Amino acid sequence: MTACAGPGATGAGSTPSPSATPPAALCARIVAHWSREVLDGGGYGDYQSMGLSDGQYEILRSVVDAARAVEKREGAPAADELIVRRSREDCAARYRSGTPGGGPWR
Repeated sequence: MTACAGPGATGAGSTPSPSATPPAALCARIVAHWSREVLDGGGYGDYQSMGLSDGQYEILRSVVDAARAVEKREGAPAADELIVRRSREDCAARYRSGTPGGGPWR
């Protein structure tokens, strides 16, 4: 027997809307994405064209620097693990109190 899902029910294949995604999680996802792009030779772009705030761009640069060092020593899979972990940790620290201070560009 199967239950019918009513409006607003979420299934296994649904994704939360951006407004439902916590800022730290959204930050981690976008920083991890651009970190991989930069490591794959995409190079850094303008932080605004990447959809990042100035503070998120600082996190990106820090994550990429650390990932490059790990990639040289331990390979791409280890670098990807670092990207995921550091993106989560650094973004969680940035959004610890809900939103970062310093104005809308931060």
